[in-house]
Amino acid sequence: MIAGQHLADELDELAAQSLGRARRTIGGAQGPTVRVDGRDVLCLCSNNYLGLAGDPRLRDAAVAAIAEAGIGAGASPLVSGHMDAHERLESAIAAWQGCEAALVFGSGYHANIGVLAALVRAGDEVFSDELNHASLIDGCRLSRAQIRAYRHLDASDLERQLGASRARRRLIVTDSVFSMDGDLAPLAEIVALADRYDAWVMIDEAHAVGVFGETGAGLAEATGLGGRITVRMGTLGKALGSYGAFVAGSRALIELLVNRARAYVYSTALPPPVIAAADASVAIVRGDAERRRALWDNARRLHGGLERAGLAMRPFTSPIVPLVVGGAAEALAVAERALEQGVLAPAIRPPTVPQGTARLRLTPIAAHTAPQIDHAVGVLSRAIRETGA
Repeated sequence: MIAGQHLADELDELAAQSLGRARRTIGGAQGPTVRVDGRDVLCLCSNNYLGLAGDPRLRDAAVAAIAEAGIGAGASPLVSGHMDAHERLESAIAAWQGCEAALVFGSGYHANIGVLAALVRAGDEVFSDELNHASLIDGCRLSRAQIRAYRHLDASDLERQLGASRARRRLIVTDSVFSMDGDLAPLAEIVALADRYDAWVMIDEAHAVGVFGETGAGLAEATGLGGRITVRMGTLGKALGSYGAFVAGSRALIELLVNRARAYVYSTALPPPVIAAADASVAIVRGDAERRRALWDNARRLHGGLERAGLAMRPFTSPIVPLVVGGAAEALAVAERALEQGVLAPAIRPPTVPQGTARLRLTPIAAHTAPQIDHAVGVLSRAIRETGA
């Protein structure tokens, strides 16, 4: 009873701060609209950027893989879980990313904690953007290296800290596209500093893969800096519409991770149908620039429409469009009012974002139509006015 009371008290405290969270059940396939509480609503919160999560080509690839290889991988990759499907996907990813090799992980979280704990340790230093994703932060902590957080996107602060370092090994870690603000890491400055101070660079391309670059390989491809980046992590469950993650880099990097990345070594391999769907998606993404253009067009339309509606918007940098409200309670009220009017855009609150910056994180996808985007602009601007946020 004592433990139960403590847990209840913690939940009450979260509720009092408007920070309690609950899952919302979605019906049907992920797409431009989803089914919530028995009605179809416009979905403006998914990371399904290219609309591939419900694509029949991915479904067909998964079904074919089930017929050939069954459902589960049965074991970790180093036992018997590394199957033909995994080998094909890793080869396809390496070619797409322009790297010597690639390795598939169970999730982006697994990949980040696995890589960081494998590459650095006590006596090393990790230089981490202060707004990096939680998985990167946790990976830094698990590595036991000294963590040096530098100001968000601030290459001058990063250089100051690198210049003072006497560590055996230095690793710079950053999201390439930041998931809550949609802003971009200054990769050119970061790799220049890495060269100057003999550091490695790891980038998390979770929200860039499929979205940036001529073939959708990410911000490293878009900037032409891939050859100067030690570690590239990307996800298979966002723009690629499947599940899992990958790390791409040199053959030596991948071989080291096979031996030392505990999140890889001690996890059952991803199921063959999931891997096959991701493989099909890589081929689609590499060849379908029109789908990327549609995504960017929708994002610009949404951002511009909200600006014209008189809402204060941050500069447009990516298809992640943050509508910053401020207080957690106010953001919840706006999100609830928008849902009542048919737009799903949950409130994002601390600790996911800093205090005072609660928001609706808006993410249109390639499959949205112009009328749907315009409807969302009207709903969101009304929700802001009607709640007084």
